Amino acid sequence: MLRQVADGVLVHESEFCQSNAVVVRGGGGVLLIDAGVLGDEMACLADDLRELGQTVVVGFSTHPHWDHLLWHPWLGEAPRYGTSRCADTVRARLSDAGAKARVAGLIPPDIVERVPLDLLGRITALPAGTARIPWDGPQVRVVEHQAHAPGHAALLIEDRGVLVAGDMLSDVLMPMLDLNAADPIGDHLAALGLLEGVAGDVDVLIPGHGSVGGADQVSARIDQDRAYVHAVRDARVPGDPRIGPSAKDGWDWVAGVHEQQLQRLAQRSERDGTPR
Repeated sequence: MLRQVADGVLVHESEFCQSNAVVVRGGGGVLLIDAGVLGDEMACLADDLRELGQTVVVGFSTHPHWDHLLWHPWLGEAPRYGTSRCADTVRARLSDAGAKARVAGLIPPDIVERVPLDLLGRITALPAGTARIPWDGPQVRVVEHQAHAPGHAALLIEDRGVLVAGDMLSDVLMPMLDLNAADPIGDHLAALGLLEGVAGDVDVLIPGHGSVGGADQVSARIDQDRAYVHAVRDARVPGDPRIGPSAKDGWDWVAGVHEQQLQRLAQRSERDGTPR
């Protein structure tokens, strides 16, 4: 079910990892950001839009991870954009015949049959340096960074005061670093700095996974994420409720992801002979 969180901005939350699909009303239709994960949910979203008299005229994927690259035929054939680096990454990862089978192997077994992969990753690259989404609707600024995944972008819906953060600033997931990058710690801290630079213009925060927050949550979540990144950089134990005993029910697996990050960072440090 669609829930309005700001004027002309609606959210559909998936049962999978509290994934948020975001709908922005425009002049001749809607912008759909990170369309969803489960096929039946995306079909429901398409039905809801039809009941509102709306069609999807533009799609956008915030970054090149499988759960942000999905689509459903009922959503139509609108162009689906991503940053240039995001689109290049998707193209490289899906370029061979075994790509979809590899993606299916990443999906939890209990939902894999419900995830439609036929339209996976059909992303058109925005020209490098594009500042705004090309469409007939509210001005949507592209805030590109390299944290979490190559070509990751947050979107600031400027006159609505809404920040669509992609896989950043979650209340249920600690920062998940791009451990394949040359400088995952530096990339994440730089991205938090970029988001901090627009925080004063934000009244509503929509993370890729987790709860929608108000203006007071933007700086609080940036501070919490920065504290986590500093802690793992310095090999300290982070006092982060998202990975401790107070983690939200059903999210205990996040602590395992945290441990994997610590191990990978330690291995990188040992391999390169450098401090974290």
